[in-house]
Amino acid sequence: MLGLLLIYFVGRKFYELAFEFDKSRWGYAIAGVVSYYAGTILSALIIATIIEINSPGYITESNEWAVSLLGIPFGVLVCWGLFKTLEKNWSKEKAAQPNTLDGGMINSNNPDQPNA
Repeated sequence: MLGLLLIYFVGRKFYELAFEFDKSRWGYAIAGVVSYYAGTILSALIIATIIEINSPGYITESNEWAVSLLGIPFGVLVCWGLFKTLEKNWSKEKAAQPNTLDGGMINSNNPDQPNA
């Protein structure tokens, strides 16, 4: 149940971020959830490998639930990192775009053309 809530909130935050910057909302919501699971799985593999190297046979005797719980903070960290990276890059793109809506409509240098 906790996993479903986490998926919902991660997906919703990425959906809202993509909506704010006019990007693919569902694509980035799914990318956020995938980044969480990728971080969790990768960290669990790294942790299990380190434990197995240091004390062989410990993983087969230990609880799988404990190793899974160790991966959650790393998954959240990877997800948060992706979120902040996208937010930073998209805000730079948005700031770099010139405001061209009024650029072609108003010409104050031409006295022959009346202002609308």
